[in-house]
Amino acid sequence: MVQKSDLVIIGISVGVAAGILIATLVFFAIRWWKRISHFKGQTSERHLATLPIRTNGLDTSMDFSASLADSKSNQYKWRSPNRKDHFHKPSGMLRYSYKDIQRATNDFTTILGQGSFGPVYKAVMPAGKVVAVKVLASDSKQGEKEFYTEVSLLGRLHHRNLVNLVGYCVDKGQRILIYEFMSNGSLANLLYGEDEEQTLSWDERLQVAHDISHGIEYLHDGAAPPVVHRDLKSANILLDGSMRAKVADFGLSKEEAFDGRKSGLKGTYGYIDPAYIATNQFTLKSDIYSFGIILFELITAIHPHQNLMEYVNLAAMSPDGVDEILDQRLVGTCNPQEVRTLAAIANKCLRNIPKKRPSIAEVSQAISRLKQKRLIKADTMSFSQNDISRTVSQIEIQQVELRNMPSINEKIAV
Repeated sequence: MVQKSDLVIIGISVGVAAGILIATLVFFAIRWWKRISHFKGQTSERHLATLPIRTNGLDTSMDFSASLADSKSNQYKWRSPNRKDHFHKPSGMLRYSYKDIQRATNDFTTILGQGSFGPVYKAVMPAGKVVAVKVLASDSKQGEKEFYTEVSLLGRLHHRNLVNLVGYCVDKGQRILIYEFMSNGSLANLLYGEDEEQTLSWDERLQVAHDISHGIEYLHDGAAPPVVHRDLKSANILLDGSMRAKVADFGLSKEEAFDGRKSGLKGTYGYIDPAYIATNQFTLKSDIYSFGIILFELITAIHPHQNLMEYVNLAAMSPDGVDEILDQRLVGTCNPQEVRTLAAIANKCLRNIPKKRPSIAEVSQAISRLKQKRLIKADTMSFSQNDISRTVSQIEIQQVELRNMPSINEKIAV
């Protein structure tokens, strides 16, 4: 007979064997589950259909149900799926470590403001160059997509009227963009800020309009393939120390593709093309509409959220209607005809039918002609003033000479 102790030993052995078998099955099940999850993760990245709406306020950008299937391959081609913080460096783009950025921002204490992407800091790089640092908020999934878009696009787009991306940081789970520092901030702050000393003159506003048109013209006509910005607004126009304007924030930008596919609604309330809302198709002419809104902001200093289009529509009822909505700070300091000319250009940009809107090249040329007329007029006035001064001087010289000449009586006496 089998003794009781032998049964205990047999039971323990069977239990240990069963435990080892179960542990082995669990181990292989976990490995299988991880592989399936990794595969699904890569698939979902390529076919992601919906993204959360950003809720940072009316002036922030919106992205509703954005289809990324046509753009992910281009945006993520330099990203390795095997390692979270490993990227293939985009051509010509500097990559910084998190410690570099931490030192440059004095441990992130030099905050300039808060954007929809995340906080923005002023930083001084080791070589002494001052830059602006945008740090992706940890809970911003939409911002992470914009990060990839911005780095991939600005790695190849370079123009004097586009804000230059100095570098980026992908380190310790952080996503950071480093831009050239624009000391005069955004156009929106200058138009709607409370600092009266920073009021833009008419000359400066015309120059800003000219600069913006050149930046958009490069995106539409100079880049290959063309790029649609999709979020043009006064908050995304930055000015340097010389008050020269540059287009910024390319997180929603996209290379134009005439494939007939539709994408979700993107942009900022007040600047979105009504035709885009109706058709869900964004084209180059949608950027033109947004630029028309910015032109009227320059003229009126009325924000789109303050019923700007209602004022514009009322002003369009008469040839000089725009005089009534001109920024009060400009009254008496600018030529009303120049204001009306710029308003006429803006109205063409806002036409309901996109095909009837001018191209950005036509808009840029129209603004250039307006500026040239001002220069010619200024030169003519300067020339006339010089002529008058020269004539007065000649008269004075002749009067002196006449006084020094001996009189006729003196000559007869001699």
